[in-house]
Formats: sequence, C-alpha cells, structure tokens
Amino acid sequence: MQPPHFTGVSALYRYAFPADRLIQALKYQHRLALAGWFGQSLAQACAKVDAQRIVPLPLHPVRLRERGFNQAMEIARTLGNCLKIPVDRHILQRPRATSPQAGLPLKERRSNVRGAFECSGDLGGARILLVDDVLTSGATADECARVLRLHGAGEVHVAVVARALRD
Repeated sequence: MQPPHFTGVSALYRYAFPADRLIQALKYQHRLALAGWFGQSLAQACAKVDAQRIVPLPLHPVRLRERGFNQAMEIARTLGNCLKIPVDRHILQRPRATSPQAGLPLKERRSNVRGAFECSGDLGGARILLVDDVLTSGATADECARVLRLHGAGEVHVAVVARALRD
C-alpha cells in the first residue's frame, strides 16, 4: 500500500461520543452554529499549519440539494476567517455521485471515491488545507489530495473535526 497523498492530519476529537453526536447534529439536524464552533476550534489546532488556501471537501450536487448546505464548507468558512486564509470553494468539485462511505467495508472505500473529484484550476505549488468533518479510512481525503496534487498543489494537509481510530 502506498503512502497517502496528504502530508498530515489535524483532528480535534476521536469520532466517538459526544463528538459523533455533535457532528451528526450539524449534518442531519441543521445545527449550523456547531460549524462555527468547530471552525474556531480547528483554527487553534491548525494555527501552525503553513497553508495558503483552504479547500472544503465538496458534496455531489444532489447531496448538497438534499442537505441544503455543505458541512465542510461551513466549517471551512469560520476556519478561514480565523486564520486569515482564503477559502476556495470552487476549485474542487464532486461530479460523480458515490455511495456513502460509512456503509462500505474499508476495502471498498478507496474504489468508491476513485475518480469522484475534479479540480478546475492550476494550484501552482500552493499549500492546501483540506477541510472535512470526519476522517474514517482516509480514502476520501486521499483521493481529494491526489487530485489536488495532480493539479499542482505543493502539499495537502487535512483538517477534520473528528477522526475514527481503530481500537
């Protein structure tokens, strides 16, 4: 197995109670104030990450319409304001719908997201901070980082609210 395309991960919490319930409240109960709190907390955790752009992990347009917002974008907005780093919400897109990663065995997650993301510009060596709510297997973050690196990103650091850890 090859190393990930991202250079590091900053995570606030382990994906377990109560963090998992707070993230679910943000995503499924539209508790958007939590995104601001998560963004402020991530700003403290990522203060020493030398990033030039923040890129939220995109949702497929159908999922975005269903949910009404992108939780990663909402977290990234506050994070960017706190760190004074621009948020580029359009450079990375998700044109291919995929099955939810949570319902798949670990071995299938990588192939599920392969080719699901596109980058619309040249990143010219920029250091990217890729933002999402949860990192489980790392397959989605790795695929996004791979695409960003193919389009010139110098390095990609991942920032998440919570990370699932194997016991």
